Amino acid sequence: MEFKFTAEHDALRREVRAFLATALAEDLGRSRPTSQEHWASQLGFLKKLAANKWVAPAWPEAYGGLGWKHVKQMIFSEELAYAGAPDAGRVFSVGMIGPTLIVHGSEQQKREHLPRITSGEAIWCQGYSEPGAGSDLASLQTRAVRDGDDYIVNGQKIWTTGAHHADWCFLVVRTDPDRPKHKGISFLLADMKTPGITVRPIVNMAGHHEFNEVFFEDVRVPVANRVGEENNGWYVAMTLLDFERSNVASIAANQRVLEELARYYRERRPGGAYGNIFRHRLADLAIANDVGRLLSYRTAWMQETGRAVNVEASVIKVFATELAQRISNFGVNLQGPGGALEPGSKHATLGGELAKDHESNVSPTIYSGSSEIQRNIIATRGLGLPRD
Repeated sequence: MEFKFTAEHDALRREVRAFLATALAEDLGRSRPTSQEHWASQLGFLKKLAANKWVAPAWPEAYGGLGWKHVKQMIFSEELAYAGAPDAGRVFSVGMIGPTLIVHGSEQQKREHLPRITSGEAIWCQGYSEPGAGSDLASLQTRAVRDGDDYIVNGQKIWTTGAHHADWCFLVVRTDPDRPKHKGISFLLADMKTPGITVRPIVNMAGHHEFNEVFFEDVRVPVANRVGEENNGWYVAMTLLDFERSNVASIAANQRVLEELARYYRERRPGGAYGNIFRHRLADLAIANDVGRLLSYRTAWMQETGRAVNVEASVIKVFATELAQRISNFGVNLQGPGGALEPGSKHATLGGELAKDHESNVSPTIYSGSSEIQRNIIATRGLGLPRD
C-alpha cells in the first residue's frame, strides 16, 4: 500500500473543503433547528451537491456520476463527514439502490430512477427489517402475490430510516412461501405515495425521529418495478456495490469529536489524578482513531486495485462503530455532570451534543449487520474458523 496521496488527491481534498466552507456556511449560525428546518437544509445541500455532479461522483458518467475511483470517493466521503455535512438519504440512494440498479436493473428502471438520484430529486428508504426478521433477514414474512401486472403487497417493515421523507422504497418480499427461505424472495421498488402504505414514527432514545414502521395493506406494486427475476431477490438484495464501504465517514466524524474534546480539556485542565487519566484516555482514543483511518484507507486502496474487501469491510465496520461508542462515553464522563445534559439546557457543556451522540451511537453497531454478524464474517471468511 502507498502511504501518501497523489497531487490529484490533495487537490480534490482542497476543492471539497472550499466547497463545504461555502455550502455549509449558512447553517453554521443556526442553533437547534426544527425538524422541518433540518430536513430543508439537507435537501438544500443535496441540490448543491447535484450542481457539482457530486451526489454520486463514483457512478459512471452515463448514470450522472464522474467515474471516480475508490480513493477519490473515500476522500470525498471523509471530508463531508468531518465537516458534519448532511446526508439527505444518500446512504440509501447512492450507496444502495443506485448501484443495485446499475448491476441488476432494467434499462427502463435505470432511465427512470438514476437521473432523479443524481439530480437530488428522489429520496429513498430501505424496506428490509421486519419485527421478526432482523439479522436473519431471510425469515421475512411480508408477502407479495401476483395479480396480473401487479403484485399485491401485505406486511410490515420496521426501523425504516427516513421513510417519512422518502419518495420511494426498495423492499424485499416473499413471493413463494413454499420455497426455502432464501429462494422465494423478490426485490421490489414501491412508490411511497401508493395507497395502502402507512408510515408511523419511531423516536429513538436520543429523541430523534429517524426510524419508522411502514405498513403495507393491499399495496399494488407493478411487476415492472421488480428488480431481477421473481424469487431471486435475495441475491439482488445482497448486492453491495457500495462505494463508501471503507467506513471512513465514521472515522472522520470520530476525529471531529476528539478534536472538540481536546479543546475542552485544554480549556478546563481538570487537575489531580483524574486529569492525567483523562489525558491518557484521550490519547489512547486518538491513536485508535488513527488506526481506524489507516484501515479505511487500506480498504479503499484494496478496492481500487481490484482486491476483494469483504473481511476488511467487516473489520472496519466493527472497529469504527464500537470506537464511536467509546469516544462518546469518554466525552460524557470527561465533562462531568454537565456532559449528561441535553441540548437546550443552560448547564449543558459542549451544547449537550455528546450526550446525544452517546445515545445515538448505540444503533450503528446493530444496523447494516450487527457487530456479532460482522465478527462471524471475520471468523469464518477471514480466519477460516468453522461455523458455530
